[in-house]
Amino acid sequence: MAPRLLACFGRRGGGVTAADEAAEDPQQQAAPGPVLVELFASQGCGASPEADAVVARLPQDSAAQEGGGGPAVVVLAFHVDYWEHSGWKDPFASSAWTVRQKAYVEGLRLDTLFTPQVVVQGRAHCVGTDQDALAQAVRDAPRCPAPAMKVTFQRPSPTTLQASFTGALRSRVEGAGGASVLAALYESGLVTDCGRGENKGKSLLNDHVVRRLEKVAAVREGASARKTVSGTVQFPLWDGFRAAKCGVVLFVQNAALQVLGVQHFDLPDNV
Repeated sequence: MAPRLLACFGRRGGGVTAADEAAEDPQQQAAPGPVLVELFASQGCGASPEADAVVARLPQDSAAQEGGGGPAVVVLAFHVDYWEHSGWKDPFASSAWTVRQKAYVEGLRLDTLFTPQVVVQGRAHCVGTDQDALAQAVRDAPRCPAPAMKVTFQRPSPTTLQASFTGALRSRVEGAGGASVLAALYESGLVTDCGRGENKGKSLLNDHVVRRLEKVAAVREGASARKTVSGTVQFPLWDGFRAAKCGVVLFVQNAALQVLGVQHFDLPDNV
């Protein structure tokens, strides 16, 4: 297959270039970007379907509250693998997502892993079914300017999606250890008939399921909001991949796991 190049911009501030940013203080002038909500769940956990439903509504509800200006919340669902003892193997679970959750347990000084858990902007957490606590955590979360990144998508092969990013951070990198620019490829509208475990007999709907997470770039501590970064990642694709069901979330996260900026990209239908 011949490579196809497609470019698109994030919903919030995606068209801003580094030259535009040089004329102003981007952290002061840019509108607040969305808040990142990460759900750690499992199809083997009886409470996770309720949390899936609660969290899945957040982007639409927040967009309505923003007056149509785009969602104030971006969701990523990480399916962990430690529920396999229940007799059901979650097809979207990964040990890498369990490691990610363990990092939050340590960073937030929690006692143990549990599902469903929600982590908001890398700074606060709550039980995924607690709508009031989740709403409060989102309200309390700092909203940093969204990165002003432009992305070009390419299919170098039928089984690979390549994403090349370039643009300004729009937030200063605070905290020791610098930060990582990460890109998550997620899929929504996933329906699974659960044959075993706590959800036996149920048809489970999962949205915003993270299928791949890749590092775009590393940024040194103290980098200014005008800092321009570039990077390319390769997402291995799966059987049944459909661009219309997927999206990409780019976010900046420092060494303390605090999220410093979030940007969402839709995939072109013909990628």
